[in-house]
Amino acid sequence: MPANAIGFLGGGRITSAMSAGLRLAGYKEKIFVYDRNPEKRRALRRESRVEIAHDLKSALLDAKMLVIAVRPDSMAEILDEVKTCGISPPRICVSLAAGIPLSKLRMHLRTHWVRAMPSPVCRVGLGLTGLCFDRNVTKKEQARVRELFLSIGQVLEIPERKFDAFTALYSSSHGYHALAALARAGQESGLDYSTAMTAAAHALSDGVRYWRESQSSLPDLLREATTPGGIAAATISAMDQSGYSQSVSKGIKAGILRARLNARR
Repeated sequence: MPANAIGFLGGGRITSAMSAGLRLAGYKEKIFVYDRNPEKRRALRRESRVEIAHDLKSALLDAKMLVIAVRPDSMAEILDEVKTCGISPPRICVSLAAGIPLSKLRMHLRTHWVRAMPSPVCRVGLGLTGLCFDRNVTKKEQARVRELFLSIGQVLEIPERKFDAFTALYSSSHGYHALAALARAGQESGLDYSTAMTAAAHALSDGVRYWRESQSSLPDLLREATTPGGIAAATISAMDQSGYSQSVSKGIKAGILRARLNARR
């Protein structure tokens, strides 16, 4: 087998996104996927040229790194299947299950564990992935995992005690949610759908892009964009008075709570 063959357990959305992103980045090694759903297997093979492992043993035999991409409530079941199938798992196993701590992963399977939280936008190479390494993962193994995720976007190493907060905060869903809310407000104010979406997308994406490229501080940019007595200042002030910041904070706390509930499964 190639030295860098990857096996995915679970053929859902994040496996699809990662596979597409890896192929876009020129990843030449084999990518194996094991999933019980034949429709998911066929879709992945068409989209990203993955190879299908028709049973769990084949996936474990072929892969040099295992990425477990199942829902948190399915994690214990799939790990128990791996443990009892008679084939030793690869030395490096990467869990994408939100909220499931390294200590619980070790309880199910003794291997070198990494927690990773990639974004679906890694499909086009724009992702952000949080990584957390178990204490027995070697420097060489850490470098290999980083290299894999760097090929599909940016990587941040996050201490496990902060991993749930990162998971709740980093999601691309925040951008989609804000885009939908802004565009809806524009339509309610008389703009047609296309114009409202274009204006809202500009407000979000171009502003963030300018912040990243200009190296200016966010407070300075806010002062620059919200001239006292101007339209932007009135808009932002009204949003803050309506509890905008508190709503965002409440949402993040709810996400963290959900991650912690996952850990109890």
